[in-house]
Amino acid sequence: MNEMTLTGWRRENNRVGVRNHVVILPLDDLSNAACEAVANNIKGTMAIPHAYGRLQFGEDLEVHFRTLIGTGSNPNVAAVIVIGIEPSWTGRVVDGIRKTGKPVEGFWIEQHGDINTIASASRKAKEFVQWASELKREPIKVSDLWISTKCGESDTTTGLASCPAVGNMYDKLIPQGIYGVFGETSEITGGEHLARKRAISPEIEEKWYKMWKAYQEDVIEAHKTDDLSDSQPTKGNILGGLTTIEEKALGNLEKMGHNSKFLDALQPAEEPGRGPGLYYMDTSSAAAECVTLMAAGGYVIHTFPTGQGNVIGNPIVPVIKITGNPRTVRTMPEHIDVDVSGVLRREMTIEQAGDALIENIYRTANGRLTAAEALGHREFSMTKLYRSA
Repeated sequence: MNEMTLTGWRRENNRVGVRNHVVILPLDDLSNAACEAVANNIKGTMAIPHAYGRLQFGEDLEVHFRTLIGTGSNPNVAAVIVIGIEPSWTGRVVDGIRKTGKPVEGFWIEQHGDINTIASASRKAKEFVQWASELKREPIKVSDLWISTKCGESDTTTGLASCPAVGNMYDKLIPQGIYGVFGETSEITGGEHLARKRAISPEIEEKWYKMWKAYQEDVIEAHKTDDLSDSQPTKGNILGGLTTIEEKALGNLEKMGHNSKFLDALQPAEEPGRGPGLYYMDTSSAAAECVTLMAAGGYVIHTFPTGQGNVIGNPIVPVIKITGNPRTVRTMPEHIDVDVSGVLRREMTIEQAGDALIENIYRTANGRLTAAEALGHREFSMTKLYRSA
């Protein structure tokens, strides 16, 4: 792996992307149709429709803005068109993305209508996509990579093979200077005492514990839910042999590896600010929501261990799926990028599984499409904290 060359696009703010998207980004649900029309007009662009953006307030609104600004700011995005219903909130997203130095332009529908807005945005999108098409890859270092992780459709093989493969990858690449992140607040329940010990300092330990405790108090207790049995473990988890959230948590934590302490506990879609290393992000355990938030935090490759099989992708970040379940390899091979089922047959060590994942990360960074990309999976799901006004 030390002999493999990495390439990517170095952006105006010196961050490195492994994809070169031109994104048409709606501020709100009312602007989805206009964005999709622009993407239909201008080939090589991509609209990212979503469901929210009207009458949100407080922290819910802040998460919304962080997610949209972070999505447009991600280094895998070369340029952005933002379309909203009105100018004020549209301008806030444009201004946030513009801080990266990349090309971004905003349009709004009020007082213009769909047809004029689509025409104006299409002209600018054509300009952006032709500009982006001439950008060249250049050699990069492994330390330029930001790699996130989240597991899904876990089973008994996940904690034994695919999650440890991710942990082994982090054990090897974090010392080389990458940024890593894990999350899934609900799926640490039962293993929270182990996660607390992995904080870099008592201050970060307390910050993390308040995040985890808030989930228990604000969600579980506030809604009079005695347990998580209707959704944690999921029906797929149970089918795969997991019987409690505690079992699921122990497998989930394997993705952290064994050598690194996490440097900070981040809010949803928050970009890390303490230098290279492992971070925690307060996220839902829902696959599309979690990957969306981590992409908005600036991560350019996502590693996704799965047991029963999961089809998740993302519009801007390649999602690498890893499984240790031989049946999933057999029945869902088109969705799997890294097969580590040899661990269960004692034909592969965890060290070798980690190396196989790292090799795939290099290939993906250099342009290989992941299974989710090839199959057209572009799941993008905004996190909503509470009811709109």
